[in-house]
Amino acid sequence: MARSSSGIVAGLTVAALAVIGFLGYQASASAPAPVAKAAPPVPAAVPVPSRSAAKQDPAKQAPAPVPADSGTGMRVVYSPSQKRVWLVAENGQAQKSFTVMPSTVHPKPGSHVVVSRSGAVTGSDGVPIEHVVRFATTEGVSVGFSARVDGATPAPDAGKKTGGIRMSRADGDAMWAFALRDVKVVVVP
Repeated sequence: MARSSSGIVAGLTVAALAVIGFLGYQASASAPAPVAKAAPPVPAAVPVPSRSAAKQDPAKQAPAPVPADSGTGMRVVYSPSQKRVWLVAENGQAQKSFTVMPSTVHPKPGSHVVVSRSGAVTGSDGVPIEHVVRFATTEGVSVGFSARVDGATPAPDAGKKTGGIRMSRADGDAMWAFALRDVKVVVVP
């Protein structure tokens, strides 16, 4: 009997392998054809956007130049009216410029310095924020740059006194790396 059970096991094994082979064939027959590996892109001339394209997509427009009345040297320049920040190197060239959402409490125009920084806190509006760079106090409210942890940059509640000048998380990372304690912050109209 041992011999016939070995034969049964061998027969079942062959049958199972045949079924697996058939199912594998069906799967490969219904799979899409393999995609040929794409050749590396050939460098091409950078297309110049038309004036109408630049008007349609403000993100593609060149950022405004660093305001002339913002001083010299390494500094952060902030314009509440333009809703824009420039991170300016010692040579006077903007390393980065980006839009921000101003707070309801605005710092006084003029020169300030970074007085404190916090990696992660809760903002005056009750929202978790990161990369907080404080540089002024106005109407008893600390004013500084920050990014919401959720990445949103909505307009602040006009009925509340808030000092958080909000930016994207990527811009918040750049601000955090640039605006160390005692770095000059110049507020222009």
